Amino acid sequence: MAMKYGKVKGLEKDVSRIVLGTDYMTTQKLEQNFSMLDTAFELGCNTLDTAHVYGGGDGERVIGRWMESRGNRDKVVVLTKGAHHNADRKRVTPYDITSDLFDSLARLRTDYVDIYVLHRDDPSLPVGPIVEVLNEHHAAGRIKSFGGSNWHHTRIQEANEYAEKHGLVPFTASSPNYSLAEQVADPWGPGCVTIGGPKEAESRKWYMETQTPIFSYSSLGRGFFSGRISRRNFDETKKQLDRPSLTAYCHEQNFARLDRVEILAEEKGLSVAQIAMAFLMNQPLYVFPIVGAVNRRELEENIVAANTKLTQEEMDWLDLIRDER
Repeated sequence: MAMKYGKVKGLEKDVSRIVLGTDYMTTQKLEQNFSMLDTAFELGCNTLDTAHVYGGGDGERVIGRWMESRGNRDKVVVLTKGAHHNADRKRVTPYDITSDLFDSLARLRTDYVDIYVLHRDDPSLPVGPIVEVLNEHHAAGRIKSFGGSNWHHTRIQEANEYAEKHGLVPFTASSPNYSLAEQVADPWGPGCVTIGGPKEAESRKWYMETQTPIFSYSSLGRGFFSGRISRRNFDETKKQLDRPSLTAYCHEQNFARLDRVEILAEEKGLSVAQIAMAFLMNQPLYVFPIVGAVNRRELEENIVAANTKLTQEEMDWLDLIRDER
């Protein structure tokens, strides 16, 4: 099956609806990571997700070296994130945004980022200076489009109202958590934003009405819907999951969803991961799931899942909204 593509305002390039997450990549395994990036590109996955903090910058360095060696910068969509808080202070300031962006450009060996996303928000700060500095970098050509990760939709709306009032470019992308797995607790501490689960119906309504592109992280609950985990074997397999997954997703309501995913997967001849991915791709929201595929098979299965049709009744049943399909 063929890769699906979408559009993000500010970009002329098509954006693959499946985005390769690269947070596991380091320059210590350069050849292995180059091979995975080559495979993704061959399969039509032209969009890569990274961040200033991943591997202390090593994730961006891998992508930069790969693009330089392949001479394909103009065909790749790079989404990178900056202004993550650190142990000492919150960092969503014009200074930190600018500093992180210039670091990222150097590591990526490029003079622009396709989609620049603020990794965290600081709701105690006014949005005006943040919108202003992003527009400065946009006007200079350093970023083609921008948005927020872990920004509540009301803050994005506030930022866009400020932009409209002052004749500036608005946020055109968002990267919250979104998955069939409900994020019950913050995986990395306070400040993580999700739009999944029954409590976030208002958020999803806003995204549906605005059709803001959603670059969803932890799309499979950080391995909860990998197919390796089940209610039956959890005591033996939970060691495969990291602490954020155990904290955020390994709760009864998600095991109830997993039970249903297993049933539907068997009926359709698909994997658990494919049903969970198809759940996202069949929503009336504009979702670009970020997947941490590490080999060709995993990425090919995600492409199949992106093309799999589910009915609204099936999706509501999977999400525990109804008891019958």
